[in-house]
Amino acid sequence: MLEAKLFDEVSSSVLFEDNHIIAVNKRPSEIVQGDKTGDMPLSERVKLYIKKKYNKPGDVFLGVVHRIDRPVSGVVLFARTSKALTRINQILHDRTIKKRYWAIVKNKPKEQTALLVHYLKKDEQKNKSFPFPDDRKGAQRAELTYTIVGHTDHYSMLEIELHTGRHHQIRAQLAAIGCPIKGDLKYGFTRSNSDASIHLHARSVEFVHPVTKNLLLIVAPPPKDSLWQVFENL
Repeated sequence: MLEAKLFDEVSSSVLFEDNHIIAVNKRPSEIVQGDKTGDMPLSERVKLYIKKKYNKPGDVFLGVVHRIDRPVSGVVLFARTSKALTRINQILHDRTIKKRYWAIVKNKPKEQTALLVHYLKKDEQKNKSFPFPDDRKGAQRAELTYTIVGHTDHYSMLEIELHTGRHHQIRAQLAAIGCPIKGDLKYGFTRSNSDASIHLHARSVEFVHPVTKNLLLIVAPPPKDSLWQVFENL
């Protein structure tokens, strides 16, 4: 029963799948890889799904291409072969992949669209990144572009294109301009969401397929909660 339930959950979240890669829509609270909590990670769930769907004997290869934070939802890519993993890692290294996020934030940014540049320094003990306006020892340059795509009396929704991939980058950079993400207590929002999620969603990835060379655009619908639906309907 448990195996069938896991299969159905993963099957309903698959956004794209072929012999080389698989993309799924991660739910808030899921972890991409195993950690000290011992919770079953998304990577293991996807392995079980592939094993059952294709009746594969033995261990299933699945390469973790990238991760998104536990409270964040949206597109997560996995490689189904070692060749695809190597090639996608090169795509990431060359920054020829476009990653777009949606974020619902407190306060409206001053500009309709802007490039944000900070230098982020990670505190391992606090598992938090601190943004600085200028370079300093141990910090990494972080860049993103945001555009306001909607707003209500209390919140604004931003579409974000990442230009670098730093630890907690979007969360830290938006908090630095006075626009913390809804539910993100770690970065200055006043209260948590009831399900411990934050309103940050990996909306899409766009890249050239590592084997077929076709241009792929993979889009993930946001979680089914009332606030996301408000902005989708604006």
